[in-house]
Amino acid sequence: MLTIADVNAYYDQFHVLHDVSCEVHEGEVVVMLGPNGHGKSTLLKAVCGLLDRVDGTITYKGQDITGWSTEQLVNQGVIYIAENRELFGDMTVMENLKLGAYAKNARKKEKRNLARVFELFPRLAARKKQLAATMSGGEARMLAIARGLMSNADFLCIDEPSLGLQPNLRTEVFNIIKEIHRQGKSMLLVEQNIPQIADLADRVYVLEEGCITFQGSAEEAAADDRLKEIFLGM
Repeated sequence: MLTIADVNAYYDQFHVLHDVSCEVHEGEVVVMLGPNGHGKSTLLKAVCGLLDRVDGTITYKGQDITGWSTEQLVNQGVIYIAENRELFGDMTVMENLKLGAYAKNARKKEKRNLARVFELFPRLAARKKQLAATMSGGEARMLAIARGLMSNADFLCIDEPSLGLQPNLRTEVFNIIKEIHRQGKSMLLVEQNIPQIADLADRVYVLEEGCITFQGSAEEAAADDRLKEIFLGM
């Protein structure tokens, strides 16, 4: 579904990603692990048209999307959900959700997607008129994911959904992500430390210093002594 081949990415003159290759098959959840500052978020931004300079090839559903704008990618079904949430704090939950349906292929399905979002996130349904700025960290993370789903995307690039959340909210967010996956969405998920990846990921990559240093199944990752110690906290 998504193939990243020999991708290099830069911030100005700083070379962040070095010949990175990975793939996500249709219906998969692929988790990208790695230390902070080693290129995980940069990889998602490269896929989603948020960097000025990307070399290599990114293919989605057989089509070369390298260099496409974010708007083109959203219309194609690829959405980026940032770790810092990027919500409009002075707007309500409902207003933020409706902004997620701005893409032309999502507008006609807005009511259907809104019903699905409120089924997945009953907290948001109860807070439709609440300003986003007044929400807790966990609720804001849920709103960011829900707004991404309003775009009618088939492929979600989610950046550290558990960042800064208390354990009970982290579990709730990941249970929702599992349910989204069961509904047929494919995902490239960035995380730094997830002991639960064996329950979530079909496959795992590790990105260190801008290079892929491991790839394999979640079971293989959980059995790797170095990964267990460094990334899984085991």
